[in-house]
Amino acid sequence: MGDRFIEVPYRMLPADTLDALLEAFVTRQGYDTSDTEQGMTGWTTQLKRQLEEGELLIAHDLETETTEVMTLAQWRAFGRDLADDEEEG
Repeated sequence: MGDRFIEVPYRMLPADTLDALLEAFVTRQGYDTSDTEQGMTGWTTQLKRQLEEGELLIAHDLETETTEVMTLAQWRAFGRDLADDEEEG
């Protein structure tokens, strides 16, 4: 993915920024926040655990200046899609 994307260590983010990114991820993935006993807080707690375990990562796109939470599968698929686009271009 070249120099366009960097992985952002989640520990470097202020707590409120991390929570906002995780909440956006929950919403984008369509998770049912009524599924857990604690709603959105329950999901963000689970996602923080996944970040700690390396199952999720935070990526920053230097070109678009956006930051996203991704699963490793999404990151790998995104990298393949991006490489395909660069080969076609």
